[in-house]
Formats: sequence, structure tokens, C-alpha cells
Amino acid sequence: MSDSVTKSLKLTPLVLAGGSGTRFWPRSRKSRAKQVLALSGGTETMIQETVARLLPLAPADDFLVITNGLLVGTIREQLPEIPHSRILCEPMARNTAPACALAAMIVERTAPETILGVFPSDHVVTDDARFQQVIRAAMQIAAAGENIVVLGAPPTRPETGYGYIKQGTVAGEFADLGMTARCVQRFTEKPQIDRAIEFLADGNYAWNAGIFLWSAKTLANAIREHRPAVAGPLETIAAAYGTPEFEAVFAAEYPKVENISIDYAVLEPRSAKGAASNIYCLPADFGWNDLGSWTALHEHAMAKGGVSRGHGNIVECDQALHLEAFGNYVYSPGKTVALLGVSDLVVVETDDAILITTRAHSQEVGRVVSELTKRQRLDLI
Repeated sequence: MSDSVTKSLKLTPLVLAGGSGTRFWPRSRKSRAKQVLALSGGTETMIQETVARLLPLAPADDFLVITNGLLVGTIREQLPEIPHSRILCEPMARNTAPACALAAMIVERTAPETILGVFPSDHVVTDDARFQQVIRAAMQIAAAGENIVVLGAPPTRPETGYGYIKQGTVAGEFADLGMTARCVQRFTEKPQIDRAIEFLADGNYAWNAGIFLWSAKTLANAIREHRPAVAGPLETIAAAYGTPEFEAVFAAEYPKVENISIDYAVLEPRSAKGAASNIYCLPADFGWNDLGSWTALHEHAMAKGGVSRGHGNIVECDQALHLEAFGNYVYSPGKTVALLGVSDLVVVETDDAILITTRAHSQEVGRVVSELTKRQRLDLI
């Protein structure tokens, strides 16, 4: 497949921007989830960085963004280049499958062959040029039939917070893409540590980067096949898109759909078909990190070069002192921070809260938010 073929394809990037980012408490709250924060070391927020690396692939008018009522105003302010009509506000959270399927059905009504790319709004990429090269290759595969393309990041540790993709044989029919496409055998969500160790040793598993590409009609038809009860209300909502009745129809119909991820709704049942599944994996070898925890942010900052770096410490503050301290992450803007004889801590200070935990427990910060909710401390979540 040539570059001219890629240029003739049309991409609609779907940016998923719901969620509350509980694992980044206390910096992240429901009204300022991590996608609207500048976490990765620059001045742009995570959703702004996401859109910026996609703009070379599609014009702003072709984007779709799906978020929630607490974030929609902030996101529209942060993304002035995207028309308000293309930033949709979910009436209630319904996970990734309904959001993806709704976008597919909206696009399918006018341009069924358009490639729909699903992109989380809160991931980081360090090599934008390679990212765009991989997406262009994925578009070609998605356009070559009823194909689904997933991106898999090479695992570097036995991570229990990620989903995994088991890769099978090399897809020879896509050998001219300049990168290896492999057939997908199975998806596994967030395994226990013993299985994660096995997956890392196996060598055929990749982390599920949560980035998927397919034609609008391929995804819409997959939802109709595997989740017909979900498809019905979404068809009604899609038919109302662009009309004065859209918001009312959205609010009435969306609560009727199942709360389910795209992995469970489409990818797992499709992968069960074996060789007939038409699911292919391309390498997410562009410096991907989903920043799913304070530990992941520490890892990203170490790779990129943190604000104050020494002995594996990343300290965002006015001035830092490191004395026999190793591998800590501290966020305390405007303060002098002294680290003495401590290792692998996470300390995050905001105006109204302080988190103190270990890097090993950073995936569990959501438990703090759950406990605050039980105690009716809604001012802190």
C-alpha cells in the first residue's frame, strides 16, 4: 500500500475524555480530571497534547470528543479549534463501548468508509512522528476489509494495571507497511501478578494501548452483531445528531445502553473467532505511556527528565534537597522539599489535601477517593 493510498483515506479521530482520574488524586478531581491537567512536564494539558499530535492526520472539524458534564466546559475552552458540536457531553457514564459505537454510527450515516480512530485523551507519546507513521499504517489495514487494528506497546515490566494482547502469526498481506502487523489471538484484562510475569516472559504479549482503528461501518456492524441491545438506542441518538432535538434524544436514550467497555463488547467476542476475527496488532513503539498512576508519571518523568532529578527522585517544587533518598516522586509547588533517608515514596500536596503513599501502592489511590465518598467528603473529590 502506497502513501497515495493513505492520503486518500479519511480519518475521524474520536478522543475519549470522560472519566474522573481517581488514581491521580488529590491533583485530579471530578471537575478537573487528569486529561485537563498538564501532567507530562509541559505547559499543555494532556487532552491538548493528544489533539496536537492528531491534527497532522485530520482537520479539527473532523474530530469527535466525548466527555461528561463536569468537564465539557473546560474541554471546550482548552480545544477552541474543535467546533462545539463535535464535543459531545454524555448524559451519564456508560464506559467505552457506547461512546465508540455512537461515534461510529454518527460517522457511518454520511461516510461509512471513514476510518474511526479511538484515542484516549490522557496518554503520553514521546515520538509524534513515529506515532503518526503507525496510525497511517493502521488506517490502511482498517480500510482493507472489515478489519480492526489495535496498538500494542512492548511491555517493560509485569504490570497488573494494563490489559494485554496476545499476538499470533505475522500478517503477511500487510508486509509492505514498513512495520510488522500480527494477528491477535486473545485479550486479557489486568491480570494478577503471576500471570503478568508469565506474559512478560512469553514474549508474544503486548500492553493494550487503548488505541483502536476501524471503518465506521465495521465498528457499527460489530456492535449490531455482538451487542444488539446497545445498538438500538445508539442508532436513535445518531439519527438525531445535528438536529435541535439531539440533546434531548441523547439524554433519553443513552441511559438505556449497557455500561460496557469496547474490549468486552467487541474485541473479545471478535477474537474468539480465531483467524476469522480480522483483528491485527501494530506496535505502539512511539514512547507510549498511559500515565495511569503516580508511579507511571514518575517513570515518564525519569525518561523525559524531571523538574528536579537526582538519585531517581522527581520533585516538582521550589527547591529540593536529596539526602540519602532514592526513587521518590514529590509534587509540592512553591515549597522547599527535603528528602532524607526515604525511598520509593509518592507525596502530592494541593491546597486542601496531601497524599502520602508508596510507588508500589500508587495504583490503589482510587481507594482513597472511595473512602472519602463514603465519608461524604464531596468537597475533596
